[in-house]
Amino acid sequence: MTPDLILPHDGVLPHFASRPVWCGRGSTVIGAATIGAQAWIGDDGVIRADGQTVTLGDRFWLGHRSTVHIATFTHGTTVGDRVTVGRNAVVHACAVGSDVVIEDDVVILDGANVDGGVVIEAGATVFPRAHLPGGFVYAGSPAKAQRPVTREEIAERAERLREAAGDSAPMPPADEPDVEESVFVARTARLRGRIALGAGSTVLFSCELSAEVGPIVVGADTNIQDNSVLRSRGEGIVIGRDTTIGHNVRIADCRIGARSLIGIGASIAPGTVIADDVMLAAGATTDPGQLLEGGQLWGGRPARILGPLDAEKRAMMSRIVEGYCEHGRAYRRLQAEYP
Repeated sequence: MTPDLILPHDGVLPHFASRPVWCGRGSTVIGAATIGAQAWIGDDGVIRADGQTVTLGDRFWLGHRSTVHIATFTHGTTVGDRVTVGRNAVVHACAVGSDVVIEDDVVILDGANVDGGVVIEAGATVFPRAHLPGGFVYAGSPAKAQRPVTREEIAERAERLREAAGDSAPMPPADEPDVEESVFVARTARLRGRIALGAGSTVLFSCELSAEVGPIVVGADTNIQDNSVLRSRGEGIVIGRDTTIGHNVRIADCRIGARSLIGIGASIAPGTVIADDVMLAAGATTDPGQLLEGGQLWGGRPARILGPLDAEKRAMMSRIVEGYCEHGRAYRRLQAEYP
């Protein structure tokens, strides 16, 4: 059993200690990833080591539509043994110890350090550079210790999470995207309906774009990262140019301006209008019809202004866009070479 899609990065292919126990539909492993024995990778599970290394211990379990990634310029990802990750979670550029349970919809962000012997409850966000000492259950955004936890409870919750995974819902057939040569659409992405992708845009692995009611329009050089889901059920979705949509983002009918960044695991409610030059923090949500004015960093549930979008953040956002344009060019070539 091997993933649906395996690609190298800079000539380096993933290394598996042994053949995985299971690899689901749309599962993808890329680059300098080392994966221990008895791994289980669910449907649309993505492990992407394209710029730093990913090291996953024995008996690693990755739930359906979950993502493991790195920060290209700063952090790899290291995970210990017997770690269980639920559905729609993101483990990003961080260190996680052994015997850890990461439940559904959890986001762990860059530079975080999660000790062994931890449970992170569903929907929690572990903020950048946070340290979660072992021996506790964590919840909330930011994740905070709630109570002590025993090794027996950790093992029980891991087993319960795995048993609850089941099969992911069957997906309707995807359309064959008609795009120009500069656009990258991952083989494991699924596009349906009226979708227009601007020059140089990228749609990464296991994304779902469903425009069966209103259209989806994506601007030039905009990137939509792994496992993000865009579903139009009304007026449609319009995203400006030079914008980043992070991993595992959920977007309903809305407008998102140019040169913006929608952080990992964010959720955009119907009718939201996001102006140009906005950063929306990881794990944030918007209310239906909310307006996010430009030039600001927004975050929280629901989103509120956290401060001005300074020059450092703008430069970081620009680097991400440039990096994903490069990724798109590389992945177009690699997908053709590794059918």
